[in-house]
Amino acid sequence: MLIGEVARRSGVSARMLRHYESLGLVRPSGRTGSGYREYSGEDIQRIFHVESLRAMGLSLREIGRALDDPGFTPSALVDDLIRRTRERIAVETELLTRLRRVHATDPAGWEDVLHVVALLGALRSKSADARQRAALASVDEVPVEALVEAALGEGDPNVAGALRWALARSGGGGPALLAEGLGSPVAAVRERAVRSLAEMPGGEATALLRNALASPDAVVRGYAALALGTRGGPDAVPALADLVVAGTNDTEAADALSLLAGDDAAADRIAAELVERLARDTTGASARGRLAQALAGVPGAGSSRALQKLLHDEDRAVALTAAYLLQLRDMG
Repeated sequence: MLIGEVARRSGVSARMLRHYESLGLVRPSGRTGSGYREYSGEDIQRIFHVESLRAMGLSLREIGRALDDPGFTPSALVDDLIRRTRERIAVETELLTRLRRVHATDPAGWEDVLHVVALLGALRSKSADARQRAALASVDEVPVEALVEAALGEGDPNVAGALRWALARSGGGGPALLAEGLGSPVAAVRERAVRSLAEMPGGEATALLRNALASPDAVVRGYAALALGTRGGPDAVPALADLVVAGTNDTEAADALSLLAGDDAAADRIAAELVERLARDTTGASARGRLAQALAGVPGAGSSRALQKLLHDEDRAVALTAAYLLQLRDMG
């Protein structure tokens, strides 16, 4: 079979067949009387072998080794192909993500495209200053998906604050994306997600924070409770009391409890929650002192009765704290 017929039947161009021949990959086994290349059935089968290996991603040099080296074992090469393919997919996926984010901004011209690309690049910069500037300039200019990704991965506190500020002023979609971060196996990502949600307005963010009160992560529960406390969420009271006991953001937690005690019924419920913590055997003296201080910020008879009982606490420091707080309450 002559080269033109082989090209038609195999789909491999005559030019590529000559290139294969120059590399020694395919060697026509015969010549016609006029000197034209003539391919046998085995030659054509080898052409299909070359094409099959090319489709797997092998280079022409690797194909030559695979077909001609009797001692060649494919396992190592296939492992390498898998690794290279994964790397290529990762690069292409990143490019696709970047293109989608540019498209989401609905650019009017190439100047807008270049501006968005520059901001996206700055959010991934190694310079914290550059990332912070990009975050502060990103409202309405960068898709919320990119802001969430940056916020969940940001370790610098100043840049993280700027990203939370940008997210709080971004369009819709942010809370749902941050909710995925709450389920991350990485503790730092979960914390960044809940802190970002805590600064986002709206009912969707509030509902997600309420769900976060059931998180097995104490840090997530704590930030959710503090945010809900400022939003008037009474279901945050137990988690806020836990913060007071633990001594983690206990001052902020006590302030939130005071805000939630806006009427007599709410004040009595909060006082009962704090008293219940005082009754636990596992509560140490320092925690009891913090609970007493938290009670002082809760109005009503329930908190006063609890402070009166603490006057006789076996820990003198706790008793003195209760006496001082009652004195301040009487003066008020």
